Amino acid sequence: MDEKTKQEIAKQIQDVLPAPENIREDWHSLIIDTVLERVWDRPGLAPRDKSLVTISALTVLNLPHELKLHMERGLANGLTQDEISEAILHVAIYGGFPAAVEGLRVAKELFDAE
Repeated sequence: MDEKTKQEIAKQIQDVLPAPENIREDWHSLIIDTVLERVWDRPGLAPRDKSLVTISALTVLNLPHELKLHMERGLANGLTQDEISEAILHVAIYGGFPAAVEGLRVAKELFDAE
């Protein structure tokens, strides 16, 4: 991932996930250094696969705010709406129906807005 893309993604995350002003720049650096460079830049999985794993994990953890952000990123990384929906359906068995229902709600809102 090139530096410009990292900065853009970090800004999107920073804008969506609140941080007090006194740590905002440190938060931005943490996102770039840890999340983007140490995890997302690793070569083991393609970005679309990392997005699918992340969407699945956030669904099971029932974190709708972050889930929406990663669904948007997943679509940008080449996932289809069908693939995202199938991942949520799949994790319902392993992570619980209530969490999957919330994940489907987030997906429906996002997909309906497109």
